[in-house]
Amino acid sequence: MSDTVKIKGVKAGLQLTFAKEASFEDVEKNLTEKLESGNKFFIRGTTVFIPKDHFEPEQNEILKKLFHRHGMLFSTEIKTPKFTSSSTPSRKNETVQQMTVIKRTIRGGEEVEVESSLMIFGNVNPGAHIVAGGSIDIRGTCRGVVHAGAFGDESAIIVADRLMPTQIRIADIIARSPDNMEKAETAERAFIKDGHIAFEPINR
Repeated sequence: MSDTVKIKGVKAGLQLTFAKEASFEDVEKNLTEKLESGNKFFIRGTTVFIPKDHFEPEQNEILKKLFHRHGMLFSTEIKTPKFTSSSTPSRKNETVQQMTVIKRTIRGGEEVEVESSLMIFGNVNPGAHIVAGGSIDIRGTCRGVVHAGAFGDESAIIVADRLMPTQIRIADIIARSPDNMEKAETAERAFIKDGHIAFEPINR
């Protein structure tokens, strides 16, 4: 089924839609094939959006882990214009699959805390403190303190164009930047591997 998964580029990443007759097993198989074949659309560090409520929560979790294994962020599409305090989902495992977008630099001394995943179009300056329930994607330089997977999600990742945080934390695991991080000129991601935080370069 060649059109099981359709890919559309959007400003914040990639939007996926699925053939009406496709089962979840069809979608998972097709996505796995695309990811392992080096499909040009699936670049490490990219956020992938799927329609909200299209799959069951446990199926979303399977897809989330699939994309994370390939260095990508995962989010469900939010169809309502904005969430209010009365309409925000109460269950944190649903909230972290949403995406909060900030289009500015986070200054030193500023704290940002969200229950969802977080994308920042700007720098995170020294002295800034970022906490997200899901993954963090920084389209700029990160020199502050960043904490992803704040509810204990060890599959969360942190991505930045230049990843040089004072301190980095994923779930309950904490690390400081490697000594040579200042020399990094390419985008990188941080993730949990074998019980510690590992770093690897990515292509945006």
